[in-house]
This record gives sequence, C-alpha cells and structure tokens, in this order.
Amino acid sequence: MRSLSDTLERLARMRSVNPVLPTGSILRKLDHFGDNPGDLTAWCHVPKHLPAAPALVVVLHGCTQTAAGYDAGSGWSALAEDYGFAVLFPEQNRQNNANLCFNWFNAADTRRGQGEAMSIRQMIAAVVAEHHVDERRIYITGLSAGGAMANAMLACYPEVFAGGAIIAGLPYAVAATIPEAFDRMRGQGLPGTGASQASLRAASRHEGAWPTVSVWQGTSDNTVVPQNAAAIIAQWRGVHSVPEQPTQVETIDGHLRSVWRDDRGVDVIELHKISGMGHGTPIDTSCGYGSASPFMLDVGVSSTVLIARSWGLAASFERRERTHAPTSAESMATPQTPPSGGVGGSIQMVIENALRSAGLMK
Repeated sequence: MRSLSDTLERLARMRSVNPVLPTGSILRKLDHFGDNPGDLTAWCHVPKHLPAAPALVVVLHGCTQTAAGYDAGSGWSALAEDYGFAVLFPEQNRQNNANLCFNWFNAADTRRGQGEAMSIRQMIAAVVAEHHVDERRIYITGLSAGGAMANAMLACYPEVFAGGAIIAGLPYAVAATIPEAFDRMRGQGLPGTGASQASLRAASRHEGAWPTVSVWQGTSDNTVVPQNAAAIIAQWRGVHSVPEQPTQVETIDGHLRSVWRDDRGVDVIELHKISGMGHGTPIDTSCGYGSASPFMLDVGVSSTVLIARSWGLAASFERRERTHAPTSAESMATPQTPPSGGVGGSIQMVIENALRSAGLMK
C-alpha cells in the first residue's frame, strides 16, 4: 500500500503534465455563472449543430489535471460533436488546491448550497439557460477526486441529474481532513453501510427519483483502492432499494460488469471492474475518442463511449457475453420533470434570470 508521502510526491511530479489549454482544444470559457463561491473556472463545448433541447454532460477532471487535458484524454468533446450534446468542464484553481484536486473531503465544498458544489451547480444552471438544455437529461462524471466530487454532486443535488459515472472515486462524506482523505483512498476507515447510506440521504431533502450510478474501478488501482468502489455501491443501494448482491453479472470487452436492477426492471447501479488496470480513466484510442496520457489509460475499453451509450447519448453497438440470464426489462432511469420558468433578453439576462429563479443568485 502506498504511503501518504509517496502519494503526495507522485501528485507533485504530475502537477505540470497538462498545460492550461492544450493546442487544438475546442473548449471555451464560461464567464458568467453566478457568484461562484467555490472560486472554480468553467469551460464548455457546444457542438456546431446542437439539436433542440440537448443533453448535458458535466465532466470533472482528476488531481494534477486540467479541464482541457482531461477532455483531450477522454474524448468527451469529440463524442459530443458527433452525437449532439453539450459538455461542461468545471476546473479547479491552484489557489484552492495545490494539486488541482477538487476538495471532495472538505465539508464546506461538498454541502448543498456551499463552496465548490454550489459553483458547479451555478455553472450547470448557466449552460441550461443559455443552450436550452433538456433538464431531464443532465449527467455527471469524474475521475478520482473528480469522481468523488461527482458523487458529492449526485448526493447534494439528486434532482438535477438523471445519472452519474464515478471513475476511481470515493463515497460521499467519508473524510473531513486531508489525512482522512488519504486513509479512505487506501481503504482505511471507510464507514459501514448504514452510516454511509445515512450520509447520502442527509445531503438533501430529495424525495423523488434518484439518479442512476455507474462505478468504474481498476482492479490494480493502488491509489484509490477497489474497496472504495464497493463502498460507493453500498452507499447507493439504500436509496435505490436494491439488495446487496447484483441482479446480473456480464462481460464487456473481457471485463466484468455487475448490475443492480430495481423492482421496475431499471438498471439503477452498475459496477465495471477493469481487470489489471491501475489508477485512471479507461480509454480505447482505437475507437477514435481520447488519447493516452498520465491517468488516461489505454486498456482497450472506452469508458467515455460506454457511459454515453448507457445514458442514451451515443449509438449502441453492444458486445456482451452474458454470464447470468438477462431480464426482459432494461431501460434508463425515469427522468425527473424539469422545473418551469421563463427566459428572455440577452444571453447574460437569460443566465441571470435562470440563476435567480433557481435560488442560485440574488
């Protein structure tokens, strides 16, 4: 198991891997999205031919990474250009965290209406208003610290998201200090299922349908160990009322996918175990999306494409070998009804009106 000092040293060595905006990046900066209490930066990509009422994917980079660097490695903007959905990339600033990690372990940044979580929520509201996003099709994904923050967003704002994908991430509200964060990454001191599920429920007053959750984990990850993936599954089983054991286990591209299906026949939780993979986002450069770089691992499986397919955002050409008999009903989670509200005037006025109506700006 890696020591705390070794992990810090490795993160420090990676701090300058990606420049702020790699040559050829198509991201544009989002300048107006509320009072930004978490002091984050926002980038986005909107395809040239955006359909009416498009979907939105929020993508959170990992430690030592930037928004543009993660986009280049994962291929999200390229996929969005091909399939017509918007992508939002919140970005950490070094004054908030020296290693550019989202502060997933800081309660002030992971509570509803506060800090970095609130900034990300404001960014989403701004993009929704400007591009008339279908509020029933908003999704979030992230790697490592970004995965943990994606989980925090799903917990704090479950009414906003139809689904989330957590890659090498951690459960919500399991650490309150940096030493605790490193312990949890190593699988030490993780709370029991009951306490973890209670933390999730306490994050909001949500009473509606909960977002679906997809968890991705390398079996050889020594930075955020696989016990965290199991703990995330356990945390979300409560709100989805599914049993401990998965409904189905199957093989995709040689790697195991476990599925928890609710009593409506909906796949509400899934776990992808990428055999032999270390810490990072699984990509497949042969599919035309993404490029290999530190923490962007070419293992012949594109998590970007498979996640987009599961959300109904990209064409599905399944290659599955079933190890358990499938049930007849496999579908997306029932989306929530979008809130009503009018917009008008300039883009700036539209954004500000939407932020005010959502209670995100005075």
